[in-house]
Amino acid sequence: MFTPRTLSFLRSLARHNDREWFRAHREDYERHVREPMLAVLARLAQDVPRFSPESIVDPKVSLYRIYRDTRFSEDKSPLKTHIAALLPARGFGRHEGAGLYFQVSRTGAWAGGGLYRPSTQGLQALRAHIAEHPRQLRTLVTSARFRGVVGELQGERLTRVPRGYPADHPAAEHLRFKQFLASRELPPEDVTGPDFYDWLLETFRAVAPLATFLNTAMRSGETAWGGYDTFADLAGSRRPRRASDA
Repeated sequence: MFTPRTLSFLRSLARHNDREWFRAHREDYERHVREPMLAVLARLAQDVPRFSPESIVDPKVSLYRIYRDTRFSEDKSPLKTHIAALLPARGFGRHEGAGLYFQVSRTGAWAGGGLYRPSTQGLQALRAHIAEHPRQLRTLVTSARFRGVVGELQGERLTRVPRGYPADHPAAEHLRFKQFLASRELPPEDVTGPDFYDWLLETFRAVAPLATFLNTAMRSGETAWGGYDTFADLAGSRRPRRASDA
């Protein structure tokens, strides 16, 4: 699993974010960052299907490249300063549908899942499904496991119920959501501790039913959405619940 050398490398990478430095330290990256991530994915491949059979856990699909796509970014730093993996859902493209995600950086770990940026059509399908089954989502996000692990449903929302739905609709609260997310953080000292994997698996167990619900809704209508690459931006800009908050 991850060790203090993992975080040390990621701290150094943040200070020396250039290709020449990375080439000179590629062996350290492979040994202390990539190989531990592959070990985590190998364990997840055994455990996740037991509670989320629709999730794909395959390094060829799940593991993100260390190099950034800087074509449309003002930040031209060539390398990511974290390592991340996505567990997408079967039956969707890699960056479609709802899935599970985690990353490790010098500041700690971030894990969760859901749907970050659905398309207009996808959001309409979600809202129609929520309106038709108002108790399903409410039951999921108020369960003892969900609340105890990740707290509450997260994401941007409208100030009012969207057009076409009455203000007193039984699902009015959840119809306002534009994103459907759940996540939490772990401080760096615990990323390298013996309980990291259990923390990660507990997070995914809590969030997987939400992802399954969202995918069922997305399958009920045409879907095309923005993609999970944006999860890394979310992880860097927000501070979801820490494990100690549970």
